[in-house]
Amino acid sequence: MNAAFRISGAGRLKQAKTASFSFDGKSYIGIEGDTLASALLANGVHLVGRSFKYHRPRGFLSAGAEEPNALVQVVRDDARKTPNVRATVQELYDGLTAHSQNRWPSLAFDVGAVNDIASPLFSAGFYYKTFMWPKSAWKNLYEPKIRAAAGLGVSPDRPDPDHYAARYAHCEVLVLGGGAAGIAAALAAAETGVRVIIADEQAEFGGSLRFESGAKIDGENGYAWAQGAIARLKTMDNVRVLPRTTAFGYYAQNFVGLVERVSDHLKSPGRELARERLWQIRASRVVLATGAIERHMVFANNDRPGVMLASAARTYLNHYGVAVGRNVGVYTANDSAYAAAIDLKKAGVNVAAIVDLRDNPSGPVIDEARSLGIEINFGRAVVRAGGKLRVSSMTVQPKTGGGERTIPVDAILMSAGWTPSVHLFSQSRGKVAFNEETRRFVPGTYAQDCVSVGACNGTDGLSATIDEAYAAGAKAAKEAGGKGGKGAKPKVDASESWSRGMLGAAPGAGPDTTVKAFVDFQNDVTAKDIRQAVHEGMHSIEHVKRFTTNGMATDQGKTSNMHGLAIAAETLGKPIPQVGLTTFRAPYTPVTFGSIVGHARGALFDPTRRTATHGWAATQGAVFEDVGQWKRAWYFPKAGEDMHAAVNRECVAVRKTAGLFDASTLGKIEVVGPDAAKFMELLYTNPWEKLEPGRCRYGIMLREDGFIYDDGVVGRLAPDRFHVTTTTGGAPRVMHHMEDYLQTEFPHLNVWLTSITEQWAVIAVQGPSARKIIEPLVEGIDMSDEALPHMSVREGKICGVPTRLFRMSFTGERGFEVNVPADYGEAVWEALWAEGQKHGATAYGTEAMHVLRAEKGYIIVGQDTDGTVTPNDAGLDWAVGKKKTDFVGIRGMARADLVAKGRKQLVGLKTKDPKVVLEEGAQIVDDPKQAIPMKMIGHVTSSYWSQNCGRSIALALVAGGRDRMGKTLYVPMSNGTIEVEVTGMVFVDEKGERLNG
Repeated sequence: MNAAFRISGAGRLKQAKTASFSFDGKSYIGIEGDTLASALLANGVHLVGRSFKYHRPRGFLSAGAEEPNALVQVVRDDARKTPNVRATVQELYDGLTAHSQNRWPSLAFDVGAVNDIASPLFSAGFYYKTFMWPKSAWKNLYEPKIRAAAGLGVSPDRPDPDHYAARYAHCEVLVLGGGAAGIAAALAAAETGVRVIIADEQAEFGGSLRFESGAKIDGENGYAWAQGAIARLKTMDNVRVLPRTTAFGYYAQNFVGLVERVSDHLKSPGRELARERLWQIRASRVVLATGAIERHMVFANNDRPGVMLASAARTYLNHYGVAVGRNVGVYTANDSAYAAAIDLKKAGVNVAAIVDLRDNPSGPVIDEARSLGIEINFGRAVVRAGGKLRVSSMTVQPKTGGGERTIPVDAILMSAGWTPSVHLFSQSRGKVAFNEETRRFVPGTYAQDCVSVGACNGTDGLSATIDEAYAAGAKAAKEAGGKGGKGAKPKVDASESWSRGMLGAAPGAGPDTTVKAFVDFQNDVTAKDIRQAVHEGMHSIEHVKRFTTNGMATDQGKTSNMHGLAIAAETLGKPIPQVGLTTFRAPYTPVTFGSIVGHARGALFDPTRRTATHGWAATQGAVFEDVGQWKRAWYFPKAGEDMHAAVNRECVAVRKTAGLFDASTLGKIEVVGPDAAKFMELLYTNPWEKLEPGRCRYGIMLREDGFIYDDGVVGRLAPDRFHVTTTTGGAPRVMHHMEDYLQTEFPHLNVWLTSITEQWAVIAVQGPSARKIIEPLVEGIDMSDEALPHMSVREGKICGVPTRLFRMSFTGERGFEVNVPADYGEAVWEALWAEGQKHGATAYGTEAMHVLRAEKGYIIVGQDTDGTVTPNDAGLDWAVGKKKTDFVGIRGMARADLVAKGRKQLVGLKTKDPKVVLEEGAQIVDDPKQAIPMKMIGHVTSSYWSQNCGRSIALALVAGGRDRMGKTLYVPMSNGTIEVEVTGMVFVDEKGERLNG
């Protein structure tokens, strides 16, 4: 094996199989269980990328999800090219192929590095101050170049052949984080018998126990204890263990989104395996055990390959058995870096020196380092790192100034302390609090049923962490209904303790320097950039963030936020809490579009919904149109007919004899309960309390602002039951609207809402012969006008199956809507069709339906309304209960601007040339000779050719429309101006006599 930096006897991968892989075309050997990062380091490869703005050489900073530098493209085949994969997270498999990003022509020689030389031109906020002139250069020069340079990696150019799964789950206790705290909490909760889910982003549970060599729990090595505890949890029926699963978002009501990497670590995943699985989990209680993230030291050239976090070096050594160098330097402001130096020294790696910014620290780890013969320099700072493609030295100087000393090294391990990972807590809308003593933000005020434990809660020490987590897990389970557990709390026999560290820039990167001391590695943000932002007036941390882009990269500022905040606070001369903290937003780490979309792509992108009569319509040659998710018959052409001829024939047939129309897509909601009528009174403008069972009413629903939201016919089936219809497109939002008000504004009402859109197939039979067609098939319903007048509903049977038969019309003709269980929809349609043929009936589609309703002046919400139309504007004042004192939108309707003169009102339009059909959406003016830009006074909402009228007809929203009756207005078009006359909205049977045949 050619892995010169793999240390024999170190790590936990001793018996693993080897795996070959390539990076930038060169082949290497690793071990199964490696990450791409550990395998490259084992082969002595530190240079893995170039920075975004300056194209500076970059290596590994971390060993986990916080990695800002080592972003690579992983290629499985021509269609599977994944950019921006963190090498520290990508598990190695035999045959893995990876490429570096953001460089040309090669990683070692990148032409883009000229930006580093020209860096004074690219200081913070330069994009706000440049590219202003000449004006024409933006479109032809600046924008194309900026777009070409933007982003990291190359997006795949072929469809993704993988598939992605999704699961919903519920549990009493959800534990996020699989370190010592998370495992202890899960054990305590699981022993009470409640359902428990524990998730961790790593392939192996253990958290920091993966690298801590001094931890012992229940007599075992800390990592071994963690594996044993997880194995025990896996055997429990009430526990689900999710490795390789990242909680990326914490939403309302303890709803958490997680992504599980199912097959990215496999050489040849089977076709049956999803690539990733999206978990959507609702939990009664959430335990946050997300740990802490180590901060880097801010000093000149701290971005050189080979400069990394001390905890990363320990992870590579103690878990993967890899040394990150042969002659290592350490730069620290807290104790945890000493442990890394000690572990490396014991593994045979030379530790050139430890440089400690503190003056006189003391403790066991310092004594042990000294006993191993490691040189320790207190009160000193590393003021710069040497080297270019790989660090070669560190220059040390007393922190108060003085002579410099250069120490040759091939790696620098750094630690400025640890930042509690409060990302998910913040996403839950919890408020963090700043601890002045420890100088860190920790969870403060909780907004949801969750609790933070361990390092993410600012708890120091393994023993205190396990005590806190075990108690929290037991309490969460008990509050969720669990019984007392019988398990024993894990006992900590030995642990490591760390001191607090520092925030901000170290000596050598202070206010008077112009060196590149990086705060945010991925976006090339330096300490001087933060100070410049403050000097230029950015006093809010959110403004500083956007001016410098600190914390805006794919790592979301996991290592940079606190340093940037401290530098800004120092420059402003304010305490850190007064400067504030940037908002943590989902996702915690990048999430693929595939995992979010899941199966919803291609033919499944939007579900195709078909009515019960779809097959029949298709055999009749119907042309279909998409109406939302529904496929609806648009028109039924006969041989030799185009769309216009077919629609004309259908419209004439409905008015002369009869027509059958599939209205199944209309939204249908049952409102049931003792307070159903009271609820309807509050949701609709119309009165409902006095509506008798068996009668129907046209209802209008408003928003709070007084504008029309939806409409439909409502039938009262019983004193406590209403059958509500909605527009096809409005069904889900009306259901949501109703449920929202029922739960939040009117929870005192005893009402249940049920969507029944798919339950009932609806067949509209319209026309003078409609009753003759239906009557022979109906059982138990008197079809006479006296027994079943217009706007009535009866329950009975048709063709032997249950029906809700509505006497109603959307054409202005005698009409019925036959509701039958959807399973019988096609059979009943065929029976009605057979009966209809005896009377010359035709099937008609949605286009004819639109024409017929426009001939009668019936509106369609969303077409003849635009979200700013009131009932009065639409000529529907008659549908507003004059004696009602309250309903949704009643106060909005009374606003001065909604009752002012000159509002746009729905009117009819007739073109002076009856053969000219207006374009829907065309603008209307009252003076076609006025200067451009003309004053538009309205627009055409609906426009059709009406064969029944022998001319074109249109509806329009026109300012002061009802006061313009009979007047001539104009519709300017590109090929000339069209004269129109303002008319009423009803073009056929203005008196409504045809409703009764």
